[in-house]
Amino acid sequence: MDFALTQEQRMVYEYGDRVSQRFDHKYWKTYADKSEPPAELYQQITDDGFLGIMVPEAYGGAGQGMTEMLLFMEGLANNGIPLLNLVVGPTMTMGLLAKHASEDMKRRLLPGGCSGDIKFCFAITEPNAGSNSMEITTLAKPDGKGSFRLSGQKVFITDANRADYAMVVTRTTPRADVKKKTDGFTIFMVDMKKKGISMTLIPVAFPVPETQWQVFFDDVALTEDDVLGEVDKGFGILFDTLNPERIILSGLCTGIGRFALKKAVAYANDRKLFNKTPIGAYQGVQHPLAIARSEIEMASLMALKAAWAFDQGLPAGEFANIAKYAGAEAGIHAVDAAIQTHGGNGFTKEYGIYDLYGLVRLLRTAPLNREMVLNYIAEHVMGLPRSY
Repeated sequence: MDFALTQEQRMVYEYGDRVSQRFDHKYWKTYADKSEPPAELYQQITDDGFLGIMVPEAYGGAGQGMTEMLLFMEGLANNGIPLLNLVVGPTMTMGLLAKHASEDMKRRLLPGGCSGDIKFCFAITEPNAGSNSMEITTLAKPDGKGSFRLSGQKVFITDANRADYAMVVTRTTPRADVKKKTDGFTIFMVDMKKKGISMTLIPVAFPVPETQWQVFFDDVALTEDDVLGEVDKGFGILFDTLNPERIILSGLCTGIGRFALKKAVAYANDRKLFNKTPIGAYQGVQHPLAIARSEIEMASLMALKAAWAFDQGLPAGEFANIAKYAGAEAGIHAVDAAIQTHGGNGFTKEYGIYDLYGLVRLLRTAPLNREMVLNYIAEHVMGLPRSY
């Protein structure tokens, strides 16, 4: 086993570190407070060729993999810049397009995605299905002549209002008409300018640049040219998107955890109360921070293992789910320990620690909640009976 990063991987990681020091956490927070994308940062990332990390060079990308995308996210988040849009666009959508789209679709969408001229969102969650994707009811009804009419509703769709295309998970055969529950799924690339698409904002309770939306499809006209993969066989490629989502979100959480702990250590070394001794000298302060750091690094290793397995074409579900669970828990514990270290200052805007808690806490619940992740590990990894 070799735990060393390659030269290219190290360069990606260090680039994330450099660009997130230039556009620092205070810069990110300015846009988070306005729920607007950090335009200058995205432009810099685009100009430097990092939107297309997972896209082959033939389509304008860097030709790298999930490992490099994870390292880029960690490099950014290590300095307090978590970008959820990098999850739904460059990772989930562009990564899947690069792997499964037709040649025509790749040439239509990927170069624009890499240049930032085409923006993407990913739409699977529905209000009445939630974590049970088998029960989604959004239907692209085929007419038998190569056309479809899409109707349904999606919820918690990140930056849907800014997307040019949505990768939409639908059924083309209703659940009641299939023998196997995973049959009948089709994935479409939907032009968000099409007639019949509307959306409403879902306000969230913590600062973040990205926005969440309910999206409604009312008899939207589609064709076979909009299909990613094959009609009725979309489920087979769906988890090529969901595993990367869990991997990269683990990296976001571990990066934010490191950022919070770095601030906590600086504060604990500087803050003096009893006998003019830094509070960081007390084990009651040290141990929670040390435990949190240990959890962060363990989660980070699991995320790297999951990314490696994915890049090697090996089954990655076990590692991706464990990484997502571990990353979210470690991120929450790290931010909480940092808040506690700061005492009352941990709740002020000046120190900027509490603002991070909402995001890491969200990732215990979304995009797949902790309980469903544990169900997967219990059943598919450990061999326990199905519990739901």
